[in-house]
Order: sequence, then structure tokens, then C-alpha cells
Amino acid sequence: MKKQFIKVVLSCAVIAGGFSSCKNSSSSKNTSRATGWKINAKEGGFQHNTDYKEQETAPGLVFVEGGTFTKGKVQDDVMHDWNNTPTQQHVQSFYMDETEVTNSMYLEYLDYLKSVYPPEDPRYSNIYSGALPDTLVWRNRLGFNETMTNNYLRHPAYAEYPVVGVNWVQAVQFAEWRTDRVNEIMLEREGYLSSEAKYKALNGEAEGTFSTEAYLNRPESVYNGQIDSLQGKMKKDSVSNFASRSTGIILPEYRLPTETEWEYAAQAQVGSREYNNYRGRKKYPWEGDYTRNGQRLGRGDQLANFKQGKGDYGGIAGWSDDGADITAEVKSYKPNDLGLYEMAGNVAEWVADVYRPIVDDEVSDFNYYRGNIYMKTAIGEDGKVNVIRDSIMYDTLPNGKIVAVNLPGEIKMVPVDEQETYLRTNFSSSDNRGYRDGEPGSSRFYDQFNDEEDEENKKKMYNSPTFKVEQDSTGSMKREYDKSNYRTTLINDEVRVFKGGSWRDRAYWLDPAQRRFLPQYMATDYIGFRCAMSRVGSKSKTKNKTVRSKKVR
Repeated sequence: MKKQFIKVVLSCAVIAGGFSSCKNSSSSKNTSRATGWKINAKEGGFQHNTDYKEQETAPGLVFVEGGTFTKGKVQDDVMHDWNNTPTQQHVQSFYMDETEVTNSMYLEYLDYLKSVYPPEDPRYSNIYSGALPDTLVWRNRLGFNETMTNNYLRHPAYAEYPVVGVNWVQAVQFAEWRTDRVNEIMLEREGYLSSEAKYKALNGEAEGTFSTEAYLNRPESVYNGQIDSLQGKMKKDSVSNFASRSTGIILPEYRLPTETEWEYAAQAQVGSREYNNYRGRKKYPWEGDYTRNGQRLGRGDQLANFKQGKGDYGGIAGWSDDGADITAEVKSYKPNDLGLYEMAGNVAEWVADVYRPIVDDEVSDFNYYRGNIYMKTAIGEDGKVNVIRDSIMYDTLPNGKIVAVNLPGEIKMVPVDEQETYLRTNFSSSDNRGYRDGEPGSSRFYDQFNDEEDEENKKKMYNSPTFKVEQDSTGSMKREYDKSNYRTTLINDEVRVFKGGSWRDRAYWLDPAQRRFLPQYMATDYIGFRCAMSRVGSKSKTKNKTVRSKKVR
């Protein structure tokens, strides 16, 4: 009896201790371990989101846990072209679109631009037209494809097909627009914006629109300065209350994936993992060395949409057909082990990188990416971040297409200068696209003591053709071809990588390590894109790590 009593008392003490520790744990996160002051006190002081769990998966995305992998071709390198030789790389965790961006998704973007920036308004006339895909990419001198020219983008029969005819610049601008729309609805959900805010800009009831960076740097400038009337329930007693990065509500930007991220996601080696190694190297995003399904269910079916041979874009009609002659509806084929669809076949995809034949892993083997141009916010004469109101900047691409560089309400960005680069060892300039492979100092003929600047005859490593486009007084475009006899390459700092095979490609190009390049202003009927987003916080979503004791004896 006495022993039972002691057990009950001890049990109660343990339970009480547990409640006490929970209480202390709960209160400790709102107490600074640096000063002992209260965090998030009603009286004021340091305010911080101590209840933040982890990054929310944004619309359309799939989580990809980062890790180490072999980037580059290790088999079937029949060209021997010194292109993407194998290197060991590590990728941080990130998110990637489950499918390619579809016609329906892109039409939503076009509809928004047309509503907020009416093309009939002279101020905005080039915004909408600059975002339009090039539907003429379907034309072929000796092919009857006019049906796709007229219908592929807008007809509902192709709504869930991947958008094509979009150049790299347009893909980047779509990702920027998507970032703002998603963060806009996140702020609405959390009560920082009213439910009608996003529609007032669409319906012309409020001038201007929402920009994520403008909201973070100059929140009072959003919606052309009408943000006070469009705030939600978080606004108290006529005092503005804006979200910041520290609230954890603002998501990182949608963007094009880097080449390394895309290749890592396409390989999906997670399905081939055995302990801390991969079981061999997969030739395709799926298991096996063949393009047909070897499993009992669906045996013999093609696993991707690609060109099977000369004059054969789908196979014999019926059982052996791959289900498509041009592109196919997204999710027509099984996803890879990460849950990503059509990482081989259907359409090739733009990635963020500037093309170079080699990957310089001596400089970086962590989140490798070539294309960094470091910028900073421009500060006006009033000492505040400069918000662009009416002065829309346009850029005329080498093919004559006019695109908007900025939209009204966005903040002005300028290249970093000596204020940021002075005495730094990790970067020394704003533009790093040609670093160690294409910049003047990398050239075989570079002469650092020669002050002559003869650009026409200077022997550069990458001196691709340049095309001049000028607009005369009547508004007509004057195009001038490059007729130089000294050009030795098609590569420059505006040539981008695209990855993966497409409906036009043979199976050789379905290998995730394959890479090709195209000028960023050009579009085709076989290149599309999907977006990615960086992961902030923990590497993994699952707690699958071995718990280590805090006490070492």
C-alpha cells in the first residue's frame, strides 16, 4: 500500500513537472535570451513572429528536398562536345511547379495586364503586346500548322496544355507578376488587405496595383497611395499596420529554376536511394533504360511525349501511340519520384542560367548558377526608396519586340556600386554573368595594359552577332543585320539555357543532363517553362534525423 502511494505521488510530480516545463517553454519563446526582455509585449519593444512553423507551400508548387548529386552527362555523350561535364554539386531545398505553366495560367496573366493596363491607353500600349506569346512559332514553310497558330493559345481545348511561343524575358516577367498576385492574396487572408483590394485594381476603381517589393519598402505607396482605404482587419484605430518579412507571411519570389535545380529535380534520385548512396545513375526521370513502361499495369505504354523517329511524332495510332503528336495536356504521363510531371518530353523548358560550355565547380559547388546581376533599391532625393509612378521603361529586343522593363508602382532598382563591393572578397561587381568565362580578363587575348577600345576588332572569347533595332520618327522599326566576318560564336551574356526533351526531340534529349541554348529574346513551338521558389528555413519537412543527446559524456 505504501509503495503504491509513493508511485502515485511520483507520477503526479512527473505530470506536474511536464506541465511546468511546457509553460516555461511557451513563455521562454516570448522572452529574449539575449536581454531577458519580453518579445511582442503590448507596451512595445521588439516584435517578432515566435509562432512561425515553416514556409507554406505556395500555389502550384511541390517541395523538393535538397541534397548532393552528380550534375552533368555521364553516359550517351555521343557528341563529345565538352558540354556539361560531370561535377558534384549540392542544391538547397526549393519548390518547383508540379507542371509546366499552361495556356490557362498564362491567359490569366494576359487578362490581368489587359484589365489593369488597357492597351488602348497610350501610356500602356506596349505592356500587353509585349507579354503576348508569339503564336507564329507554329508556322512551317512546308507544313500545314495554321490551326495551332490560330487556336493553340486561346482555345479551351488547349487550356491545360503547356504554353509555348514565350521567350525567356516573358517567362521571367510572368514569374514576377505571379509573385505579386500570390502575396497579395496571402496578405488578404491574414487581414492586412481587404477582400476587395485585388479586384479594385482590376475593375479600374483604384489606380495602380500591388507590388511585393514596393509593399515591403514603401507600403504607403501601394495601389498608387490608396493603401489606407484598402487595408483589412489588421488596421486598428486608423493606424496603419503593415506586414513585413519578419511576419513570415510574405513568400519568396516565384522565379525560373536554375539549371542545377532543374536537373536535380528531373533526375529525382530520391527513388534510387539506398542508405546514403544512389543505386546507379538514371538515364531518364523514371527508372529503367527504356522509354516504355515495363510494369505490368500499362506495359508497353510510352512514358513521355517525344519524337520517336523521322516522320514519327507519336507512333502508330492505337496501343503503341504516346498519346500526342504536338504537346500533350499536362499530367498526361506519370510523375517522377518527386511528384513532378513531364520533366522529360512535352516541351523543353527555360531555366535561369546564362549558357557556358563548362560548369566552374572550382568557384562554386553549392547552388551553382551563372547569371547573377546584383541590384539595390534606388534612393530618391527625399531619402526614401524610389517608387516608379508614371515613367514606364521599355526595352526593344533585338528582334524588334518591345517589352516593359518595369510596371507602374514598382520600385526602381540600380546596380550595386563601390559602397557594396569595397574590400569584399565574395563579389566585386554588379554583373557576374561572364565571371571567369567570357569576361575580358578571361579572354586569351586580354591585354590589361592596352587602353585602346576597338570593340569591332577586339578578339573576345564570346563575340556573338549583334543586331541593331532602331525606331524612326514615324514609329517604324529599322532592323540591321550583323554583317561582320569576325564572329566566331553564337554565345553571349544574353543566351540562356533550356533543358529537357520536347515533342519535337528524339529520346537522346530526354536525359535531364542534356542542355541547349537560345538567345533570351527568341521563342519556339517546343520551349515552355515552369516556376520555382526558394525554401527558407529547414532543409527537410520531415523529422527523419537521428535524435542526438544534448549531453556529451
